[in-house]
This record gives sequence, structure tokens and C-alpha cells, in this order.
Amino acid sequence: MSVPQTIVDDARHAAATADRVIIKAGTNSLTDATSNLDDEKLDKLVDDIADLVERNKEVILVSSGAIGAGKGRVGYAADDTVEESQALSTIGQSHLMRRYTESFERYGLTVAQILITDHDLEDMERFTNFKNTIETLLSWNVIPIINENDAVATEEIRIGDNDMLSSSLAIGTESDLLVTLTDVGGVYTGNPKQNDNVTRINAVGTNYDEVESIIETSSESKFGGIQTKVRGARAVSEHGIPAIIARSTESDVLQQIVTETSVGTIFIPVDDQNNTEID
Repeated sequence: MSVPQTIVDDARHAAATADRVIIKAGTNSLTDATSNLDDEKLDKLVDDIADLVERNKEVILVSSGAIGAGKGRVGYAADDTVEESQALSTIGQSHLMRRYTESFERYGLTVAQILITDHDLEDMERFTNFKNTIETLLSWNVIPIINENDAVATEEIRIGDNDMLSSSLAIGTESDLLVTLTDVGGVYTGNPKQNDNVTRINAVGTNYDEVESIIETSSESKFGGIQTKVRGARAVSEHGIPAIIARSTESDVLQQIVTETSVGTIFIPVDDQNNTEID
């Protein structure tokens, strides 16, 4: 049974009218084939976000890419150990923020960097301080750019924790929408990088277990792959917030979302689910 179109339309309308939006940009959305920071991709992301700001949306950006940016800065291709990844992230983070600053300045927009770990989310006092900072920055029309603090994290580097981090932030900052941008166009009935015959799943609702089974068998890697993106989107939807997984290189991808165009895979908020299945 397909997701009733009225339910999908309602979810896409909720996404389009969101006032506060979390945008999560994955490493592949910011780096080239050699894992170096790609200026064209970064500028395109900024163009898309600037359009949301022009529409009076509050935007919080969760950005990966520090390790890839670090590789490009020092010409070091390997990151075989956690220590190497951590060191590369310290080099790449400043370069990544410099490029974000330069790119957003094209629109007269100011950005702020915040580096956090799971501990900052789990400790009530630390999270309250973090949330107060976010609220202040947004009140100043500054775009917070948040990343996992890879220099002190270990397991987080290897499990794609920015996916779950963005999910937790969407819930904790009372955001209205989570958009996860990646190098594929959403969630598919198989691995689109290996099979041209798979189809995009338009909407995910109470069929989540079936969708999770599909991605478990079709994904190439559990580290930072589609699994964590799907689980993060599901967690957000369980708190009544729509979530969308979409391709970062899609033309005007964020504009499509706010104009209620069917793009990517939308996760239906739990309150709107009525026996939804794969569409």
C-alpha cells in the first residue's frame, strides 16, 4: 500500500512552511573525487542556503568535510588511523570555515562556528548553554555552522555521527525541518550506485522497518552511510518533525523543498502517519 498522496502533500507543506531549518551537509556534498574540499560544491550549498534566508527562514548548518579539507591543505591522502583523521580535521576545520565565511559574504551573511560532541548534548547544563548561544546567533541573523569536534572525538569519526548529531539538534533546538544533503537523491529500493533499476522511495512512514531492511542489505558501508541518515530522519519524524534526504547537487534543491516540489525522500511526521507504506 502506498503512502496516501494527501499525507505526503501535508508533510511536504509542513516542510515548505518550516520557520527553522537544520541543513546537514555530508562530506561527499563538499568534497571532490579525491576527497579534497570542492569550492564549487560549497558555493552551491551556500547559494541554496542564502535563498532560504531570503525567504526569512532561520537556518542552522551542520557541516562535515573538515577531514577532506585537511587532506587538500597538506596533500596527505591517507587517514588510516583515528589519530590521522583527528589531525587532518584540525587543519581542515579552519580552512572549511574560511571558505564558508568567504562564500556567505557574497550575500552579506555572517557565520559562526560551533564544535560539539555527544557529551555536550547529553549534559543538561552544557546543552542549555549551547542552545542559548544558538538562539542568540539566530536573533542576530547569524548562521551557526556546527560540526563534530573531531579533534577530541574518536568513534564519532567512524560512524557518521553528524547524521545523528543533526537529528538530535533538530529535536533539541525545536526546529521545524531537517534536510540531509548527500550524494544520492534520497532513499532507494536498492543501491543506486550499483543498480540503475532501483527506484526512489518518495515517502517513509510506518514502513520504516521495511526501508531499514532494504538499506541494511544494499549499503556499501555502515560508516557515515545511508543507514545513519535514515535513522536520524526517522528519529526526527518520531518527534513530529518532517525530514528530507536529498541530493546536494540537485538544482535549487532547497528551493524545491520550500515550494513543495517532490524532491528526495520525505519522512512523514508520526502524527501524520496513517498506515503509510512504500510509495
